[in-house]
Amino acid sequence: MTLARNHKKARALKAGSPRPAKALCSECGLCDTYYIHYVKEACAFLNQQFETLETQTHGRSRQLENWDECYFGVHHQMLAARKTEPIAGAQWTGIVSSIAIAMLESGRVEGVVCVHASEGDRFTPKPVIARNRDEILAARVNKPTLSPNLSVLEEVERSGLKRLLVIGVGCQIQALRAVQDKLGLEKLYVLGTPCVDNVTRAGLQKFLETTSRSPDTVVYYEFMQDFRVHFKHSDGSTETVPFFGLKTNQLKDVFAPSCMSCFDYVNGLADLVVGYMGAPFGWQWLVVRNPLGQEMLDLVRAQLETQPVMSKGDRHAAVQQSIPAYDKGVTLPMWAAQLMGLVIERIGPKGLEYARFSIDSHFTRNYLFVRRNYPAKLATHVPRFAQKIVDQYHLPES
Repeated sequence: MTLARNHKKARALKAGSPRPAKALCSECGLCDTYYIHYVKEACAFLNQQFETLETQTHGRSRQLENWDECYFGVHHQMLAARKTEPIAGAQWTGIVSSIAIAMLESGRVEGVVCVHASEGDRFTPKPVIARNRDEILAARVNKPTLSPNLSVLEEVERSGLKRLLVIGVGCQIQALRAVQDKLGLEKLYVLGTPCVDNVTRAGLQKFLETTSRSPDTVVYYEFMQDFRVHFKHSDGSTETVPFFGLKTNQLKDVFAPSCMSCFDYVNGLADLVVGYMGAPFGWQWLVVRNPLGQEMLDLVRAQLETQPVMSKGDRHAAVQQSIPAYDKGVTLPMWAAQLMGLVIERIGPKGLEYARFSIDSHFTRNYLFVRRNYPAKLATHVPRFAQKIVDQYHLPES
């Protein structure tokens, strides 16, 4: 990576100012810095450029005739893993934190862009550049709200850091890839997580109050492979709510418009992706996209128990049925939702087929959202791989 020389800068937007992407802004943080100069090219919602950035990052774009690449992006390895000795307090077993610590303590990077919780609110994100183990561990557990991770980019450049690891989600990473040659770095590693259905802090509060038995004690939650939302509470207890029991009629509009128009669920521009959706329950799904991703995985491989990815079931009927159900905001009585959840957990898609189910159901929903609300953007905003996935299903005409 070449060092940046003087590059064009613009004045960062003030908090609360209108954003160039308007309602579609994902609050990635780029516009909070002088890198806003590049926003028209860099923003995922102003300029969809997956193929260009995939080629820049991985040496080629995904091969659409290969269905695995169409769904999961450029990769040369996928596996399921979990730490043999989990990190206390981690959302799962702590693979992301372990990689970040190993990268820092091995000297491969000098800092890690990650997210702490803001003082006074566990769910309000505070992006930081972590410089030691404790600062990395303070970032464990997801903050399920829109997060301005790239707001620290000016600090990165001013600090003189030359080797950096960035942890982030798809919209943040697309903008980062578009400006990475302006940062003055010698080496950039990107550790990604899959991301879907994010919310503002107010939207999160509505979701918690509508869904959880004790919204004020929720520490973290996740939509899991058993078709239930798992809530972890501060007293250590776990609460589960079936997907089909969510009050969709009240929550239909809670998600950010950026997330309703996103087609990068699997974080296709990261070097290594760590999530859960393509793995058996209790395991994490790792997608190695390029040699930098392999380097990160190799650093912690001895700490992991691994197994091959698996795929079972057929998602197509369930996805087709979910399209009108979501569209109409259907909410089942809890007894029916519990029963449906048990049946689908036993006979429904698992492993990579569950991941495809999740991608299909969100891509069809998001395609309809863009078509209805931003019809002029449809042709340029929906990537070819997403269009191929959506074309498998019958969508309502209006």
